[in-house]
Amino acid sequence: MRHLLLALPFALLPLVAAQAHEHDHDEHAHDSLGAHEHGVASLNVALDGNLLELQLESPAMNLVGFEHAAKSEADKAKVAATRRELEQPIGLFALASGDCETREVELESPLFGDADHEHEHEHEHEHEHHEHEGEHSDIQAFYRFECASSAKLQQLDLSELFKRFPATEKIQVQLIGPNGQQGMQLTPAQPRLSF
Repeated sequence: MRHLLLALPFALLPLVAAQAHEHDHDEHAHDSLGAHEHGVASLNVALDGNLLELQLESPAMNLVGFEHAAKSEADKAKVAATRRELEQPIGLFALASGDCETREVELESPLFGDADHEHEHEHEHEHEHHEHEGEHSDIQAFYRFECASSAKLQQLDLSELFKRFPATEKIQVQLIGPNGQQGMQLTPAQPRLSF
């Protein structure tokens, strides 16, 4: 996945990340979420001018309800439905107030099949996948938006994401926006962050 706005700034956020993630990373250094914890997802947000980038990473259990390869028709239907929902991010992240248009959507997960893993980090992810096959799967989503009224985009509301994926209990957020860097935890009871 390409993460132009997200790559460098979040590499410089170890203190924010440490505040947002209150668990031991050394024990699970192989997992990009830190600890692969069901119910917990991570979201990186970067707003620069009229460009907004979001990177969501979650255990598949939170979004699909399972982490094994979809073999039954019911499982395949659930994966397809989840993918369709993730491909429509404007509603999930309540971005209408900023007059935002989706410019790019990239989804990847072992559950979505091999075609989605052809990217610059393919070898790394394949190694991770094979090393932990049978243990757990993650779903990663990258979104790039162009917002014509980015000044009106005062907050990001994840209420709909929590509603559509109720197994997601909390989201660890790292944000870089007009007011600087922030780290926070969002929940169904507290689903909004301000830029």
